[in-house]
Amino acid sequence: MNTETLTEAVLHLPRAERASLAQRLLDSLDDVDESVISVDWLDLATQRAAEIDAGKVRLVTPEELEVQVQALLK
Repeated sequence: MNTETLTEAVLHLPRAERASLAQRLLDSLDDVDESVISVDWLDLATQRAAEIDAGKVRLVTPEELEVQVQALLK
């Protein structure tokens, strides 16, 4: 059974069973090595800092962020 077939079958389960399965799948990800996660986060932070330094992204104030989020939620 491939992933697409499995996904289609699972989506036809009752909501409670899908939720239970989703929780079990999420729980199965908890065994990831914390040191790998730390390295990944450090790599991402380094990449983001470089983007800021290069002017590729624009920083926003907390107030600007709040306005943007509220606009998306409307």
